[in-house]
Amino acid sequence: KEEKDSVGGVVTCVCRNVPSGLGEPCFDKLEAMLAHAMLLIPATKGFEIGSGFDGLGMYGSEHNDAFEKDADTGKLKTKTNYSGGVQGGISNGQDIVIRVLFKPPATIGKQQATVDYNGDDVILAAKGRHDPCVVPRAVPIVEAMAALVLADAALKQESRVASASKYDFVGNVGVHAFQQGTLPTVDKDGDEENKNDEK
Repeated sequence: KEEKDSVGGVVTCVCRNVPSGLGEPCFDKLEAMLAHAMLLIPATKGFEIGSGFDGLGMYGSEHNDAFEKDADTGKLKTKTNYSGGVQGGISNGQDIVIRVLFKPPATIGKQQATVDYNGDDVILAAKGRHDPCVVPRAVPIVEAMAALVLADAALKQESRVASASKYDFVGNVGVHAFQQGTLPTVDKDGDEENKNDEK
């Protein structure tokens, strides 16, 4: 602050006691939703979960989180947590560990050379009170955003369970694929059957 400059930093967030089964395997992966929420926070420039970029220096045999039975609870858990508590887009019951990088604030008191709208050389120096680092203020924001994402994922899971028991959606859905040149027909009893298209 005395140097009229700024610095960035990293906030690590650990979400404990998260049940397994939250998230989706494709479009709304839990780690993707967490990343989305974190990168919406002003001044964020990076997101990691689990091993993050450090996984680059590991073999798959090292990075894989092998499952084992917990001697105390009898439940399954992983020996390591390089995945950060999320595997295949779905929480696995382990701690969810994320890191969010915040850049140095752009507004600083130190003079910097720039140009105005006409391209003429000018000196830029901010006046007034400005934080030299936003990380201390960002900690509760990261916690709140993570809690919102997990709460939303929990509500989505509850809605899936409720709708499945009420409508038996999975049991009633029929998905059929037909080759080109084959048309589905319905007989008099309402059953589908395939009929080759001779045209």
